[in-house]
This record gives sequence, C-alpha cells and structure tokens, in this order.
Amino acid sequence: MRIANTCLNRTLFPLSVSGGITEREKKAAEYTARIDRLPAFPLPWGVLLALAFGYFIALYDVIDVGIVLPYLGFNAAQASLIASLGLFGYIPGAVALGYMADKVGRKPALIFTALLTMIGSLGNAISNSFPVFALFRFITGAGIGGDLILVPTYLIEMVPAAKRGEYFNLVYIAGWAGLGLGPFLASQIVLANPTIGWRIVFALSAALAFIVLIIRAEAYETVRFLALKGKFDEAEKAVRDMEQRAMKRAGVTSLPEPQVVYYPVQEKNPFAVLANPKYRLRILMVFLSIFFFYFGEYPYLVLFTTWTGDVLNFSQSLENTVTFYFGLAGIATFLGAIALHYVIDRVRRAYLTVFAYFVGMLIGVAIASYGAFTMNVPVMVAGFMLTNFIGVGWSNQLNYLNGTENAPTYARATSFALTDGVGHLGAALSLLFLFPLMGVIGDVPAWIVYQIPMVLAGIGLIFVLPNALRQRLENINEASAGI
Repeated sequence: MRIANTCLNRTLFPLSVSGGITEREKKAAEYTARIDRLPAFPLPWGVLLALAFGYFIALYDVIDVGIVLPYLGFNAAQASLIASLGLFGYIPGAVALGYMADKVGRKPALIFTALLTMIGSLGNAISNSFPVFALFRFITGAGIGGDLILVPTYLIEMVPAAKRGEYFNLVYIAGWAGLGLGPFLASQIVLANPTIGWRIVFALSAALAFIVLIIRAEAYETVRFLALKGKFDEAEKAVRDMEQRAMKRAGVTSLPEPQVVYYPVQEKNPFAVLANPKYRLRILMVFLSIFFFYFGEYPYLVLFTTWTGDVLNFSQSLENTVTFYFGLAGIATFLGAIALHYVIDRVRRAYLTVFAYFVGMLIGVAIASYGAFTMNVPVMVAGFMLTNFIGVGWSNQLNYLNGTENAPTYARATSFALTDGVGHLGAALSLLFLFPLMGVIGDVPAWIVYQIPMVLAGIGLIFVLPNALRQRLENINEASAGI
C-alpha cells in the first residue's frame, strides 16, 4: 500500500502566528487526506448499524408518540404537552451532549445518548401516571436530541469528502426505516391490544437502545477529533484500519497519493465559533431553516391523528383508518430516503432543501389536511405519501448535512446543537399553538400557514451556505471562514 504525503499547499492562509506548520496541523492534514482517497466505506458495518439504530429509535419514537397518544387516555391539551416535553428535552440534551462531544469526544457522547434513550423509553413503558410519563418523555427527548446531533457529526468526519452525502445517506436510510416500518409496526401493536400495546412500543425502543449502547462502546473515536486533541497514535491506528478495510472492500492492493493541504488547527472553546461573523451567519441561517422546518413538520408527525379524532371528531372506525394509513405512509419516508441517495452528492444541498420544503411539506401537508377535512380518504393518503416521501424523507437529512458541514472541527457538534437542538423549539412551540390557530383561521389554512416560513428560510440558505459538494470539511470551513 502506498501512503505518501504530497501536494503541500502553504498559500491558502497563515497557519500560525509564525507562519509555520505545527505537528497537530501536519498530522490532521495528512489523516484527512488519507481518508479522502479511500475507495469504499471505511468503517465496520457494525458501527454503521449502531449509528443507524440510533436514528431508527429517534424517528421511531417521534412518530410513534403520535400513534399511541390517542390510546393513553390523555385529553388534547395533555397530549400536546406530552409531545412538547419530549421536544423540550431535545434542547438541553443536544446542547449539553454536543458540547461534551467537542470537549471529551464523539464516542463517549454517543454512548451516553444511547443510555439516556434507553432509560427514558423504559420509563415510558412502565409509567402509570401522567407526571411520570411526562418525566421520562423529557429524558428520552434529551437522549434523542443528543443522538440526532452526534450521528452526522461522527460520520461526516470519518468518510471521504466525495461521497460524504451518500455514506451518511446509508445511515439515514436505515434510520428512516424507524419512521417507515416503525410506525406501521407500532400501529399494528396498538390496534391489536390498545390496553398494553403502547407499553410494548416503548419497550422495543428501550431494547434497541441497549443494543446500540453495546455496539458503540467498540467503535473508533473520529480521526479528526483525535488529531485535534493530539492523540496521534490512536488516529494513526484508526486510519490504517480504515485504509485496509476500504481496500479490501474495493478489491484493490494500493491507494493513490493523498492530496495533502494544511489548515490551521486549534483546540478552542466550542462556543468561540460564535465570535466568527461568517460562522455566526451560517449558524443563524441554518437555525432559522431548521426551526421553521420543525415548526411545520412536528405537528404533522405528532398531532395529525389527534386532530382527526379530537377536533374533527372522526368515528372510531374512520380514526382507525387514519391511523393505519398514517402509519403505512411512513414507508414512503423510507423510500424517499433511498431516492435521495441518487441526488444527494449531485445537487447542491440548499437547492434540494428548498425543493423538499416546498413540494414535500407545503404542498404535501396541504393535500393531506384537505383530504382529512373533507373526509376524502384517497386524497388524504396521497398527501401522506407526498409529505413523507419528499418532505420528511429528504428534509431532515439535508438539515443534518447543512448543520454539520458548515462548522470547524473544534465546534462541529456544538454548532449543530445550537441549530438543530435549539431549533426544536420550533416543534415544541408549534405543537402548543396549532389547535388555537385553527380556531382563528380554520383547520386547513392553519396547516398550510405552518409550512410557509420554512420555505422562505430554505431560500435563505442559498445565499449564505457555500456549496459543500465534494469539498473537504476543512475547505468549507477553515479555508473559507477561518477558525
């Protein structure tokens, strides 16, 4: 195997006060270059599954709450509060665990997220009162909030730039099975036994979280983080293992020369990223995009079935029909994630984001709500399919890439936590105000109004974020925005 360090480029910008290259900068650049030339997926499949299972659990939990809420005996106000408490848990969970990941490591933070999710889900499964259920929803939310931040942070730091979107999409596809197959399974479990079925739904989540925890304990720390901390021996071992694995999978016996470009590398307080005006603008724009996306998406995922039952007063038979098709439509999310694989590294992220917001969320939810309001089941189901296939199936992955690709290594997890974690406030607030808004402007107009701000925010991304396609994370950040 040929491993060389060539193509030194010292002209991009100053590397240090003295103009020299530090050992940390040298090693970080070399490791990055070696990863970027790998011809195949370089991580163990078990790690991929451990990351994907985290997403599976997160997305399974988000929508399954909406499926089980009508069977818990809570009124509409209590149901909205339960959903909101889980989301409020996302915020401290994401920020705290994102900061932990930037200071201590991606791996220990990922282990802790799985532990919190396991505890919260198990607590929900055995809860016997509204306050207890609410408490464990908050704990589950904290674990899930951290996981949503850390999974993309981990993966994009460990795969070649040319296929960063496609490789993350592999995790995303598997994870979205939680939003596709999970709701269908959960709906069948609940409908088969409404008394205890909801407990089984949460128990399954706890069991999966335990499996995830065990597998993640054996994973590597990310090479970029190890280099940032000066842990070169560990980084070297990880890179060599990745090279050997990628070569074996690709069926090659040598690798091309790594194209090494040196960038400034500093270990700083993660929140120092906010002092840089370029990063600050990126973070703000991504935050607004995610905030308003969750503002429109989560009421659809969590409260649509509650709306048809408690507000539209569907009969039990028709409500069961809505539950069935809403769960079935989750499969469209899974299929949408697969479709995204073929364009994710070919079309600029911002363009795809606007398309997903407008076609998937705005138009899709409008069709679904109109179909439900008029009790036209085929129209409602068509709306479900369009919303889930493009709106839900594409938007989340694009948001995760937008949030993680546009921040430096020392603050990547924290930066994304500020956009996605705090962005969940949009979800929490929207769940509280949707039903009152319906009383003012009408049911279908309220659903449509909830989707418009995300489209406008998505358009803003076009003017703020650089084109990340096939670009090293350091090219996107340190080279263009500094440290």
